[in-house]
Amino acid sequence: MLWSTPEIDRSGRPLLLLLHGHGMDERVGFDLRDHLPPSVVVASLRAPARARGGYGWFALDATFHPHQIDTAVEAVLAWLDHQYGYSSVGVLGFSQGSAIAAQCMRTRPKQFVCAVLLSGFLNPLPATGDQELARIRPPVFSGRGDADLLVPAPLIRLTEQWLESHTTLTRSLYPGLGHNVSTEELTDLATFLRHHLI
Repeated sequence: MLWSTPEIDRSGRPLLLLLHGHGMDERVGFDLRDHLPPSVVVASLRAPARARGGYGWFALDATFHPHQIDTAVEAVLAWLDHQYGYSSVGVLGFSQGSAIAAQCMRTRPKQFVCAVLLSGFLNPLPATGDQELARIRPPVFSGRGDADLLVPAPLIRLTEQWLESHTTLTRSLYPGLGHNVSTEELTDLATFLRHHLI
């Protein structure tokens, strides 16, 4: 993993977990820390499985099984259980990492004060904390480009519908943006985190 802040300077500050996309690693997207409020501590975690020259949270081929999502979520939460002293915890996922970010919040609805899904989607199967999450309705930022063709449209619709019914959703669509993150999106993300993580 990569940390944005030395250990001695982390206590009492908000923590944001960063979960990368399929075939990437903890270095991809870590530069977004430079666009976030300076008080935020970013921890970028590497996914557990080898995938396309990088790492992935679960398979994207015929070897996929839903337990792979559960295993990845358990690993993230087990790591988080050993982190102490933060004023609040949020989770951000890009692409495949967003499915893990959402599932972490769905597993422990009260642990995360907010979540961010960038170019993302979620697991369509029910999760143990869905009912409680719908009651709490934590803030979630969902951003994607209107030229992003990587995530199937039906899965995007399902994700947005689920978010609208279970969270307090901030949804942003960026014209001309593909499966990527823009400067405008990072500005909106920073504003969201100032309101909901800090």
